[in-house]
Amino acid sequence: MFVSDLNLRDFRSWPELALELKPGVTVFAGRNGHGKTNIVEALQYSSTLSSHRVATDSPLIRASATDARVSVTTVNSGRELTTHLLIKASGANQAQINRTRLKSTREVLGVLRTVMFSPEDLRLVTGEPAERRKFLDDLSASRAPRLGGAKADYDKVLRQRNALLRTSSYDLRRGYGDDAGASALATLDVWDSQLARNGAEVIAGRLELLDALAPHITESYRAVAPESRPASVHYTSTIDDAVRALSGAPSRDPDVIEAAMLTELSRRRKEEIERGTTLVGPHRDDMVLMLGDTPAKGYASHGETWSYALSLHLAEYALLSAEGSVPVLILDDVFAELDALRRQRLVAVAENAEQVLITAAVGDDLPDNLSKAVTARYFVAMDDGVSTLEVADG
Repeated sequence: MFVSDLNLRDFRSWPELALELKPGVTVFAGRNGHGKTNIVEALQYSSTLSSHRVATDSPLIRASATDARVSVTTVNSGRELTTHLLIKASGANQAQINRTRLKSTREVLGVLRTVMFSPEDLRLVTGEPAERRKFLDDLSASRAPRLGGAKADYDKVLRQRNALLRTSSYDLRRGYGDDAGASALATLDVWDSQLARNGAEVIAGRLELLDALAPHITESYRAVAPESRPASVHYTSTIDDAVRALSGAPSRDPDVIEAAMLTELSRRRKEEIERGTTLVGPHRDDMVLMLGDTPAKGYASHGETWSYALSLHLAEYALLSAEGSVPVLILDDVFAELDALRRQRLVAVAENAEQVLITAAVGDDLPDNLSKAVTARYFVAMDDGVSTLEVADG
């Protein structure tokens, strides 16, 4: 799999960009803040419908513009597909594949698969659970786009349920003996049912993904940090106890998970009404990263943290490659952060990829064996807040 064409309009610092790409290694060099990361961010967004740098879409739109456009042509086993994404400052985003308008932007998921390494990866280990949930959900959607739909539906119901808990707190407290209270509680019952149904699909998808991913994480970490403690991962959920009470053991069955979630929502309803927020569901879960018998977060050294972050993406790359076309590999300003052993491990993966896209600051040297494989090199500059691109010498 490789990207043959990238076209941007009003994306970040790029009013326009039309770029032809080829298999092999392509390097974008330039000073920090001049727009080289914006190029690979656009490709990552086309792959996952999310950014590795910001949580919302609005920062992706160039200042003073009302929308941004990202068009990417992906070649997979000789077949070309072009995805067009219109990112809007207000209203729903829009998408096309070739000339066909799609009902949902989520339908582009799976066309392009990417694995990105970036300095932000440290947040996967040191950051809040939301970072690790996003990692799981993006990968789940890449492997099975329907799971991206389930997560989007879950998030929509969650927002509506939280709004009800906040705005109808007084009525909910009054209970079924009052007309307004009975109406509010009936609405809450509806949201509970939908939340549990979509949440069960999200949790089951994450658990199945982690079953497949965990051995790759352990092996990748062993290769990157052979002197360190062994790495392992497990999933913790707000409904773990309820699942065990229903089935006697952990379960991947969506029906069991849905029933457990409904049970837990019922048990904690009074608390949720008092606090005005949803306390049960996959939005409260976490992927726990372990080194030996201790959590990596808070206990890992800086080197171990980098090794773990690197291993998560190496595992992602190994899993996607084993299941189909080798994904496009994106290395965003990471070589300056890595020591010789970690560089060596990353280069070994890059050498087997059909397409590698690298960003690096001016003057940063690539590892020798990777530098020799460079097929195209571009220099990114900025003039009055606008990014420009030119072919670099050599």
